[in-house]
Amino acid sequence: MKQYGVIVIGSGAGSIIVDEAVAKGLKVALVDKGPVGGTCLNLGCVPSKMLIYPADRIVEIQEAKKLGIVAEIKSIDFASIMGRMRKSRLESQTYIRKGMTESEKLDFYEREAHFVEDYTLEIDGEKIKGKKIFIASGSRPVIPPIKGLDGVDYLTNENALELTQRPDSLLIIGGGYVAVEFAHFFAAMGTKVTIVEMLSRIAQSEEPEISELLEREMKKRMDIYTNTQVEEVKKDVKGIIAVAKDKATGKQMELPAQRIMVAVGRRSNADLLKVENTGVELDKRGFIKVDEYLETTKKDIFAVGDANGQQMFTHVANREATVAWHNSTHKKRIPMDYSAAPHAVYAHPQIASVGFTEENAKKDHHILVGRAKYFDTAKGEAMMEEEGFAKAIVDAHSGRILGFHIIGPYAPELIQEVINAMASGGGIHSINEGMHIHPATPELIVKAFDNLEAA
Repeated sequence: MKQYGVIVIGSGAGSIIVDEAVAKGLKVALVDKGPVGGTCLNLGCVPSKMLIYPADRIVEIQEAKKLGIVAEIKSIDFASIMGRMRKSRLESQTYIRKGMTESEKLDFYEREAHFVEDYTLEIDGEKIKGKKIFIASGSRPVIPPIKGLDGVDYLTNENALELTQRPDSLLIIGGGYVAVEFAHFFAAMGTKVTIVEMLSRIAQSEEPEISELLEREMKKRMDIYTNTQVEEVKKDVKGIIAVAKDKATGKQMELPAQRIMVAVGRRSNADLLKVENTGVELDKRGFIKVDEYLETTKKDIFAVGDANGQQMFTHVANREATVAWHNSTHKKRIPMDYSAAPHAVYAHPQIASVGFTEENAKKDHHILVGRAKYFDTAKGEAMMEEEGFAKAIVDAHSGRILGFHIIGPYAPELIQEVINAMASGGGIHSINEGMHIHPATPELIVKAFDNLEAA
């Protein structure tokens, strides 16, 4: 049996730990059945944003008439847009695999594995053992138990990336981040899109007023049914028919589409590893239990990224990998801090959020809330951005920023200065001390803090 100082499972965020361990001269094994590079690079944020960027340009052209510009989109080369994404993905995979296989201090097992006993993995009949193990095994789509679904060729965010022809119509089950991003993309490509969400609003994790604006804007380009549950999927000569029920009225409806996509969430891959065989416990959702130092219930086994389900974003997983490695090699451990962990939703309009929502902040804080519209700034007025806005949530006693939320153009870029202020422990003074260019969109941030009121 081969013995390793470090075993890393997963080549996404796990590659950060691999690099650190190899640099320390340790004997390292990387285990990943593929695709090499992890979920984000191959099946998630990177390829989806390569699709969404041209979708954004299309919608901007369509909306330019409000500025007095009438433009015509003569054609959209769906196959070319998809092909560019896949070409880039393949180049990245090739580059990463080359680095992994050529490293003399690293054994790369590009195969399936599972635990068979303490600190021991089996790979195609071969056993390997590690002193320290880091699980960064990612996640996969949740497939709900809908009658008839297993009898149709449904899409997920993963196999949708392999499409070469644009579907004429698409029904998406789910209204979370993945659902609204793909809905935006396909609608821009010219597909007739329908979203069916069982909860009362789409993007449920966002502030209610942000979800409401997102739904209102997206309804201009597609059909959205909230508080509605798909109960059955049937084949039809033109594709599929989804039988859905309005949960409030009990009324049933039949929604036809050429293709159907499932986007109701993601689940940890930890169960595929049989982690229970090495004493690692799962929570009731199937994610690996970790403490504040990202160590599992088994000493010297750590879990990061989607495997632990704390916050399922790549930038969070990367930070967790750095923290987990530190805690495995230093006596003085540092807790993982999620208080300034941001996220973005690349729908149209875009969303970016960090920290508490107003509802959550009120539980333990006396808060002030400030709001500002893009149109309140000179640049926002020039853009004719009348609906987008920012919302600030601040502790009334200390002035510490507890949360910030934006919906509108460039939201993921605009929120960064707030993230930096929160991460450094600063309050609203950290924002106000720096001069902001006038006229420019970051003035939206200042305006929101200027408008703070008791909530």
